[in-house]
Amino acid sequence: MSSGRKRRTHAENPVALTLDRSMWVRISLYLAFAAGIGVMVLRAASDSNFADDPLRGALFGFVLAATAVAIVQANYETVAQRNGRVLLVLGGLVGHLAVVRGISFMVDANDLPGEMKFLLIPFALTPMVHAVLLGRAIGTFSTVYAALLGSLVMPKQDVLLYLTVSLVCGLVAVQSVHRVRKRVQLLRAGVYAGMAALLLSVMFGRIDLMPGMQDHLEGLKLAGLSSMAALGTGIVIALLVSGLLPVLEGTFQLTTDISWLELSDLNHKLLRRLQLEAPGTFHHSLVVASLSEAAAEAVGANAAMCRVSAYFHDIGKLSKPEYFIENQGDGIENPHDSLTPTMSALIIIAHVKDGVDLAVKHKLNPRVIDIIQEHHGDSLVSYFYRRAQEQKKAEMEKVEKGIENPEDLPKIDEKNFRYPGPRPRTRESGIVSLADIVESASRSLKKPTPAKIRALVEDLVDGRVCDGQLNECFLSLRDLAKVKDSFCATLRSMLHTRIDYPKDDERTKGGTKSDLERKTSGGASNGSKTQPVKTQPVPPVSMRQRRAS
Repeated sequence: MSSGRKRRTHAENPVALTLDRSMWVRISLYLAFAAGIGVMVLRAASDSNFADDPLRGALFGFVLAATAVAIVQANYETVAQRNGRVLLVLGGLVGHLAVVRGISFMVDANDLPGEMKFLLIPFALTPMVHAVLLGRAIGTFSTVYAALLGSLVMPKQDVLLYLTVSLVCGLVAVQSVHRVRKRVQLLRAGVYAGMAALLLSVMFGRIDLMPGMQDHLEGLKLAGLSSMAALGTGIVIALLVSGLLPVLEGTFQLTTDISWLELSDLNHKLLRRLQLEAPGTFHHSLVVASLSEAAAEAVGANAAMCRVSAYFHDIGKLSKPEYFIENQGDGIENPHDSLTPTMSALIIIAHVKDGVDLAVKHKLNPRVIDIIQEHHGDSLVSYFYRRAQEQKKAEMEKVEKGIENPEDLPKIDEKNFRYPGPRPRTRESGIVSLADIVESASRSLKKPTPAKIRALVEDLVDGRVCDGQLNECFLSLRDLAKVKDSFCATLRSMLHTRIDYPKDDERTKGGTKSDLERKTSGGASNGSKTQPVKTQPVPPVSMRQRRAS
């Protein structure tokens, strides 16, 4: 049996997990960030604000870096709890400052116009990366601190202009990539950021589109080159971010909506197998995906992740599809009829471990594997548990009558009828878990009405709450109310009724009722009653008669 064989398991590397959660590693990252900013400001160019007093500039940089660390630790818990994400955020700011300094050196080394020191700066690079990977709040944080820290190393005459342009371009990019699902949206965000930089540079006189009469042609050439630099930098940023995303996602174990959309392709090998070998489970997964996606949108969870995870949540049923009711066609004997309830429950429970095994083998996203493992929690396989109790009750009656030996009574342990867990630990996992049981139970509704659907959803969700299955997934009571409303709305649209269509034999036997009435009444419309008319059989018409007519 599949429940007894060796399976692959899904678990994080304990060394990597320790490093990612270690407070000492986090403190080291904070100190390295503050020290690195101070050193970079200390070694700033000779035309910066602190060229005459570099130590004072380094102190400014250190203090600003310390405030950034304090804000991350106090207000961004999702980032502060993972050292990898701390490295991504703070390292991105250090990298942004290094790029600003590097462009200055490059312009001086290649004897380019001085305006290029400002116009070639990728203002939106770090904010865009952080917004796509970690969300709009972190992107806004990066926008503010990229502007503040960058102003410490800019030439004196460009400090205020840099602050303004950096803030505006960063905010434009962050707002443009909110819930980005297509790579073309990144390009659009880069174009918007470039247009903002171009517009502000013209407004504040950094680019002169109307040069004077003296050397007019050279002035127009410089204005065109400056405009192309400002706009082109935004486009280059978008292309660079698009190329870096897969690398950063793999390095820091993050998944963007772009990647979730790519993973939702139904031509995946496992989904193709599910469609061919377990069509009932495949259809069930599609409906669960629709339910969970709509509910996730209602509560602000990751809807794309819910859809993809719902597609794969039951792939473990590929091991024994015929043991699951949705794959049993009419007239096919149920294999559970010849098994004990304990064995049946063991096979049903095994599909979770089999699913994890297949997911690890095919290298699915770790967050999808977590939902496969958690979507039943440690809930009870109630049908077979009750069946086992009924059998035991029948055996007890035989014992009382002296037909059976009391020692032969089966021992029923509830633990043998519970899934191994763990319980759902994220909002998305909890939503998929609820959508799974709601979809399954909705199939048993006869003549579904809105009231019946609402009662079913309420009972199932409240039952999961009372059983403690949602204690660890951070779904509030308000969230659960929205989830229930979403489930009811989706089920009402899926289980709607239709009118009865007329049968084919009624249309072929002389037309509809109105046609017969019109024929028998002789076309009269005065409301008089019509008498039934006996129809005579029509003799067959030969081909010669047809031609003659």
